[in-house]
Amino acid sequence: MSDVDKVVAEVRESFGKGAARKIRAVGKIPAVIYGHGTEPQHVTLPAHQIGLILRKTNALLDLDIAGKSELVLVKDVQKDPVRQIIEHIDLIVIKKGEKVDVEVPVHVEGEPFPGSQVDQDLHTLRLEALATAIPTSVVVSVAGLTEGAQILAKDVTLPAGSTLVEDPNALVLSIYALAAAKAEGAEAAE
Repeated sequence: MSDVDKVVAEVRESFGKGAARKIRAVGKIPAVIYGHGTEPQHVTLPAHQIGLILRKTNALLDLDIAGKSELVLVKDVQKDPVRQIIEHIDLIVIKKGEKVDVEVPVHVEGEPFPGSQVDQDLHTLRLEALATAIPTSVVVSVAGLTEGAQILAKDVTLPAGSTLVEDPNALVLSIYALAAAKAEGAEAAE
């Protein structure tokens, strides 16, 4: 489940491309907080600390803005396509006890029947979960599954407190025989 990371944020008064460059030059990231009918609030966040926090999905932050605490969820991260540095972050205000719609990574564990392989179609599942209890991943076991087996979104065991938002009939993964895959590849080559 999600941990809440405490971060000290500073209100920013300067806007635009030039101001954002100056903010990034001093090791900070420009960000905007919005949601729940409040006015958008522009802040700066410490770049190194945020970079470490964003290594996990669906990061939940407890921002200290001029002594006032604000619980937020990272909604969008904009990165430079070449240098991969974080250029801007969008954050949404979260109330304790509120449910949010999030994408959670699917992790496959176990080995299917010998001579078969796993073909994973969905790498994330959309779930609704409490903002303070967002699962870090959904585990799908393929141990002993044989050729032709399929796991649909509705067949996945969800963490407690989570409900499925994804199409219940969406294919998460399927098992196929290695020999059949090689034969199909050889036919395609001819």
